[in-house]
Amino acid sequence: MRVLFGSGRLAHLPDEVDRLGLRRVLVLCTPGRRELGQRAAELLGDAAIGVFDGARMHVPVDVAEAGVAEARRLDADGCVAIGGGSTIGLAKAIARDTGLPSVCVPTTYSGSEMTPVWGLTEDGDKRTGRDPVVLPRSVVYDPELTVGLAAHTSAASGVNALAHAVEALYAPDVSPVIALLAEEAARSLASALPAVVRAPADVTGRALALRGAWLAGACLGATTMSLHHKLCHVLGGLLDLPHAETHTVVLPHVAAFNLEAAPRAAAALRRALGADDPARALYELNRMLELPSSLAELGVARADLSAAADAVLARPYINPRQADRDAVLGLLQNAWAGTVPNAAAEPLPAVAAISTRSI
Repeated sequence: MRVLFGSGRLAHLPDEVDRLGLRRVLVLCTPGRRELGQRAAELLGDAAIGVFDGARMHVPVDVAEAGVAEARRLDADGCVAIGGGSTIGLAKAIARDTGLPSVCVPTTYSGSEMTPVWGLTEDGDKRTGRDPVVLPRSVVYDPELTVGLAAHTSAASGVNALAHAVEALYAPDVSPVIALLAEEAARSLASALPAVVRAPADVTGRALALRGAWLAGACLGATTMSLHHKLCHVLGGLLDLPHAETHTVVLPHVAAFNLEAAPRAAAALRRALGADDPARALYELNRMLELPSSLAELGVARADLSAAADAVLARPYINPRQADRDAVLGLLQNAWAGTVPNAAAEPLPAVAAISTRSI
């Protein structure tokens, strides 16, 4: 895909749409970002044929169907998604069903814009998959658009991106180049997020965080995700939890579990985070950013953990370390209670992957 990065780049959105030969573009956003969607439509002028502000977290199937119906009703030849992962996810759902190309303008650090991964939620079950047709044709990164993002939302979104980098480091299909990108993404985000929380209006910190999210998203798109993303997808779909905050709570506990069997990934994270114990460092980063540290804080009942563990094991996935039901349930219980993760004294050997299916 093509990437534009820099302050003021939103002004180049019409050029990107024109470069793709699009003449009838549907602008997508969430209800809360309607004003921003209108701003994008005004920039596009006659090329914008409408604004659909129905994007929602986890891309419910009915929302995706409504977006597809609106694109067909207006005879759109493409979409512009401006917003976070929910909006970009909707653009992907529309592309999956219609083949319409998209241009994405991220305003958070989700990284979804850099991947061919789609997700849909129906009846509490979040399904994901990969399809090249959903990959945006162009991405416009403008750090100025993230300045108004609340400090809490910025921090949670950034740790969500950090999770992409962590899992890429121990992915079965990680390459030397992706490992370098993932380490640099983790370093950028860990450095930028505290600065963003301290000074939300500082464009320099925002740019570094957005750069980290770009790299982390590229890693997510190039590798197979493991237990962390599986857990977060299950919890999000089953319990309708806030996507980014779920990632922040779960990540330190999965890192403590998996890095024991992934010494190279652990070494890369020690360098990136400047800490001997990466899992503990991720936990402390969450505390520094004043993010939730337990699933209980997100409203999860302890009784929900058993069903979540069963759902995680119901579909195969790849992971560097074997995780049976007791292990998954124990990890969820630690995440629910918000206990401090502890690294093992000696690394464990990696085990064979469970399956090559899923992400």
